[in-house]
Formats: sequence, structure tokens, C-alpha cells
Amino acid sequence: MGAVDTVTYLAAGELYGGRSFLQNPSWAQVKPDWRPELLAWRDADHEIVGTALVLYRSVPGLKRYFAYLPEGPDIDWTDASLERWLTPLVEHLVEAGAFAVRVGPPPDLRRWKASTLKAAAGPSLRIGDVLPDLVEPVGSSVTDRLRSLGWTRCADGGDAQPRYVFHVPLPSLDGVLTAMNSEWQRNLKKSVRSGIETRIGDAGDLPTFYTLLQTTEQRNGFRLGRSLGYYERQYRALNAEADGRMRLYLASYEGEVLAAHTMNVVGRRVWYQTGASASHRRDVRPSHALQWRMMQDAFKHGAAYYDMRGISDCLDPERREFGLLRWKLGTGGDVVETLGEWELTLPGVVNQTLHHAMRRYRAR
Repeated sequence: MGAVDTVTYLAAGELYGGRSFLQNPSWAQVKPDWRPELLAWRDADHEIVGTALVLYRSVPGLKRYFAYLPEGPDIDWTDASLERWLTPLVEHLVEAGAFAVRVGPPPDLRRWKASTLKAAAGPSLRIGDVLPDLVEPVGSSVTDRLRSLGWTRCADGGDAQPRYVFHVPLPSLDGVLTAMNSEWQRNLKKSVRSGIETRIGDAGDLPTFYTLLQTTEQRNGFRLGRSLGYYERQYRALNAEADGRMRLYLASYEGEVLAAHTMNVVGRRVWYQTGASASHRRDVRPSHALQWRMMQDAFKHGAAYYDMRGISDCLDPERREFGLLRWKLGTGGDVVETLGEWELTLPGVVNQTLHHAMRRYRAR
């Protein structure tokens, strides 16, 4: 590859597609409080070799912005000279009035098998306390290069996107079933015997999904803080970009919807994003039936793995947050630690002051 020394605006009609749904143009419409910008890296022949969706958040009363690239940019992270990519990006952001930038490098860092973490679970333990089954060389190399270029990894809990995610490999459908533990296999059989029916819904089913989500938040003691309008906007924007990019799956028992989950699709990658379920008739296992239907569809789509998205790093069986991890571990998949998100203060005393103030505000 020739020199990558320029970042330009992406022209209308030019091909664009990030590896994550958070890097596709449609995601900007889901975040109306952020000003979007589509950028492209070009080689000597003016061919696109990298892309980025940048979201800018303004400082009230000032023409200064925090720049955020969720799960991006989409560049060659294996390049030993990352500055060829990041330096022109930083220069562009300085000209745009940004005081700091946060990126989410896509490479993975470490990986644990479900069996490893189930055996290691204990009081006060975290996933990071357990020796990983695999350390990804690209992720380790990118970590070192970013630090050498002055970037700082966000503190634990400071990432906007999940640092730990769960992947279910999809070698074959029989292989997926075999990898599941006996509890998952038993609950899938129970959902079939109970007569659970699954289907893909449409925008008209979003209110039902949202009602179930509110029930789930109340039952499990968390709050995502998203409105029905947020999901309607996401569904509309992602599917306008590509039909089927966001899918809503529903599980019904005797005509009543008991569970509803959302799934996002980009290329051959598939993500389970948000799940919701009723607090009654949980014995018929509607969520297990839905997850199996979504895994089957991901396999048919050609995905190498089914991404069950974020998890807590808690391995303490006595804590509530361990419950969701335990549920996902039952599929026999892998826990993956991503590189997390990294920030850089852009040059200038004012920029340093603004970034420091923003960090203090977030810490509070």
C-alpha cells in the first residue's frame, strides 16, 4: 500500500461500510445530539482504503467539540505504522475544532473459553483476574503503538461501548447445540414442548418490545435510559440504509408475546443488541427459544460467530450482574476483551483544560 497521508470528506454516493453498525452512516441518525461527519483515507491513486464516522459533541457556549468514533475508525490496524492513519485524522480534527478524540479500535485483546471462566468463578473475582486462553497478538501490538503515540486507554468502566463481549462460534448448528451446557439444551427442549412460536416483527411491534424492556429493567434493577422513540429512530434509520439491518424478533406463547430481542446485521457480522422479556411464564423459556432462532439466522447469514454483545466482568456468583454472564456462558461461547476505548487530548492549553474538565465531570 502506498502512503496514507490524507483524510478527506466522503463524497455523496461513494461506497461506505464500517465493520460495526456503529460506524455506518445510519448510526448518526440514531444520535441526533451529535454532529456527524464521514471521512475517508485515500492512497496515492485516490482510492478509499479506510473510513470513519465521526460524531462531534459541542461544549455549550464554545466552538469546541469532543470527537467520538464508536468502534472505529475502520482502518488497517495491523499496519506497524499506525501514525500514517492516526496523524492525518488528528490534524483534521484539530482543524474541525475538536479538543479531544476518543476511538474504539476493533481488534480483540484477550479471550477466555466459557469452561475456563465457569471453573474460575468465585467471591470478588473479575474476568481480568483469570489467565486468558488466548492473547491476541494484533490487539497487544495495537495497545503498545497507541501508548507510544500518546493515546490513553479509558479507565475501567469509562468506555461508552462494552469492553467485554460474548461470542458464540457458528461452525455448524449441530456444533452450537453440542457446545451448549445441559441446562441450555434442556431449556431449548422445554420451549419446543411448550409450543413457543418465534417470528421477525416490524416497526409496529416496537411498542410491545419497549413495554417488555421496561419490565425487564424493573425486574433486573437497571435502566438503559432509552425511549421508545430511540428504538423507532434506530429501526427506521438502519433499515432505510439496508433492509434487514435491524431486526426485531418476538417469541409468543398462546398468542401472547413474552420476549422480544433486537439484532443488527452488517455484511456477515451479526449482533444481538437488546433483549426484553415478561416476568410471567418464564418457565416456557421464550428467551432461550428466541436466542436459538437468532443463532440459526446468523448461521444462515454466513456469520462466523454470533455476537451477544456486552457483559459484566464480574465472576462473583453472589452478585446479580454475574447472572447474565452465567446465562451466556451456558451457550459454550467465548468471552472476548476488546481493546476498549482510547482518548487523545489535542494540542493546546485550552484543549487540555477542556478535556480535563470533561474527565472530572464524567468521574463525578
